[in-house]
Amino acid sequence: MLADRRLALKAMLAAGGTLAFDIQIAGAQGAKPGGAASARINAYVAIAADNTVTITSKNPEIGQGVKAMLPMLIAEELDVAWGSVKVEQAVADQSRFGEQFAGGSMSTPMNWMPMRQAGATARAMIVAAAAKQWGVPAADITTSAGEVIHAASKRRAPYAALAAAAAKEAVPDVASLKLKDPASFTIIGKPVPGPDTPAIVAGKPLFGVDTVLPGMVHAALLTAPVRGATLKSHDAAKALALPGVRKVVPLRQLGHDDAPVDALAVMADSWWTASEARKLLDAQWDNGGREKHSDATFAAAAKAAFAGAPAASVRKEGDAAAALAKAAKVVSAEYSYPFLAHATLEPQNCTAQVKDGKAELWAPSQMPDEGKGMVAKALGVAPDAVTVNLTRIGGGFGRRLQSDFMVLVAMIAREVPGVPVKLILEREEDFRLDFFRPAGFHKFDAALDAQGKLTAFRTHLVTFGAKGQPGRGGELPNDLVPANLVPNADLGMTVLDSNVPLGWLRAPGSNALAYATQAFLDEVAAAAGKTLPAFMLDVLGEARAVVPPKIPGVPDIFQPPPFDTGRAAGVIREVMKNAAWQEKPAKGRGFGFYFSHLGYFAVVADVAEADGALRVTKMWVAGDIGSTVINPMNAEQQIRGSMIEGIGHVIGGLKVPVEGGQVQVANFDAYPLPRIDVVPPIEIAMVRTDNPPTGLGEPALPPVVAAVANAISSLTGKRVRSLPYQA
Repeated sequence: MLADRRLALKAMLAAGGTLAFDIQIAGAQGAKPGGAASARINAYVAIAADNTVTITSKNPEIGQGVKAMLPMLIAEELDVAWGSVKVEQAVADQSRFGEQFAGGSMSTPMNWMPMRQAGATARAMIVAAAAKQWGVPAADITTSAGEVIHAASKRRAPYAALAAAAAKEAVPDVASLKLKDPASFTIIGKPVPGPDTPAIVAGKPLFGVDTVLPGMVHAALLTAPVRGATLKSHDAAKALALPGVRKVVPLRQLGHDDAPVDALAVMADSWWTASEARKLLDAQWDNGGREKHSDATFAAAAKAAFAGAPAASVRKEGDAAAALAKAAKVVSAEYSYPFLAHATLEPQNCTAQVKDGKAELWAPSQMPDEGKGMVAKALGVAPDAVTVNLTRIGGGFGRRLQSDFMVLVAMIAREVPGVPVKLILEREEDFRLDFFRPAGFHKFDAALDAQGKLTAFRTHLVTFGAKGQPGRGGELPNDLVPANLVPNADLGMTVLDSNVPLGWLRAPGSNALAYATQAFLDEVAAAAGKTLPAFMLDVLGEARAVVPPKIPGVPDIFQPPPFDTGRAAGVIREVMKNAAWQEKPAKGRGFGFYFSHLGYFAVVADVAEADGALRVTKMWVAGDIGSTVINPMNAEQQIRGSMIEGIGHVIGGLKVPVEGGQVQVANFDAYPLPRIDVVPPIEIAMVRTDNPPTGLGEPALPPVVAAVANAISSLTGKRVRSLPYQA
């Protein structure tokens, strides 16, 4: 998976006797959303005179636990005690650290081998130095907890004592490295708390919104109620008359090229003053006809699209139409789901200082290098004139993959050279300027033969985008289950234009597709006289790797991965066993399965009614992310978070209505995120398979939505064909 790799490690003595390793691994495969394959992955290790080890975590920390996970890989192969490790956050510098982003659950598959090799290389150089000093073969030397040991002569020394000598050693070839047997792991596979947890609990400043710099001023934005409207005119007199207000700056067509905005920025001595002043601005906007967009017009357009053929074909196998025509049973249904917001608890924010042709930013960004490039372009400077300091991120779920807030604050700061400016979006503006999870409409048809076997599957997805191309998260994959498992499949898509900007939301695409396809298949299974998990096992068939058709013009790194039916069946059987699934389950029990982000997950949910309201009473989940769960503590946190988020997609009313081109959500009163009282007991099981470990931030979410919806259908006897659930 990570072949054709070259590793180089530069060792040098820093001040105070610290041995610093700058590790560079070239050619490692991997990708960021919308970007190119990784060219280099770097890590930085420093061993101090007191034998403490500082490991730099290169990727943004967004709550997914990467700030512990990446250093754990290095520390394991370096063979040091975790208690002696200090973790530091890297700055955004892909020339040193390679790809730096938080998205796609890619941190584990991209870094599993490179980070381990980095630690093993540093350890090998230290061992080589000890062998020379002691006059013994390096093969006779062992290490343990940051010490070098020669058992025969009973000599041992801390790593720090060999720093100077190790700095002169040749870098070993990567092929010569001997990585640890997993049976000897002392860090990988053990529960490790996040390094920031004590500071978070103590309320110490870590997040972008906490940034404070000398002489800093604050900024707040006013944008148009209709997304995409342009500024016609404005009167800032009342705002400027407010004590503490420094300046009002018009911003025109800034942000992402596919969703630029006009805005008015108020700068003031405090954020509260800036926020209050924005309310006094008198602005007139040109909607440009965008007010025609609404949920009603979208639904009407979808209905019209379903009356005809899809605008584009995604996959055709066999002859689905003929199979449907001669089927013993045909099941047809339509499903839909709404736009969703990211609704991060930390609103979008960023701090910038622009001076003498250079810019420095303090950014809670999931994709800082893209943001750096966008800021450089907006300011008209070279990318290396922009420095981005990574702050901890207080919720992202994909929202901070879009770096529009970095551009906006940089252009505001340009107006006051040398003065740091912190921009914080009001919650109203945060919702208004979101990049939303696409809404979608599905028309499904399935054919069953006389034995209840699935012989054909057809769907027409009406999604959103521009110029016939689906937007972020609105794609219809050609490997959609079960289209990749039946002899006759027909996947088609029609794209609607709208003024609603689209963005990746945790498990992009999959979070909606899992609901629609698995809820429909629950109907198909019932028509076949089976439960959904039993039906899925039948559809999966024998264990094999199903390779999807290649997408023309798409690099290999972005092609959909093979689908392992054996791994899929493994998690389905595991969750059925743990939930004591019956051939005829009790009312209120639902099931869902999905494969995304290289992870296989199956979920069983029980739903009951109490005091006139539905609630999930228990959940079981089984997942397969390969051979190793690097940090079980964080894995459990990620899975539980996915379960809770999935409940919110179905129960509680999460949706972003659009009326007159305006997003009809301004705060959490209209967008009720799940609270602790909805959290049921959750039983988690991990199925270990002989595959490289993969990520966990996203793949557990999609099947939850389907399982909860199917449980409600079972309880009420009425199919949940539209989200969120409404009685």
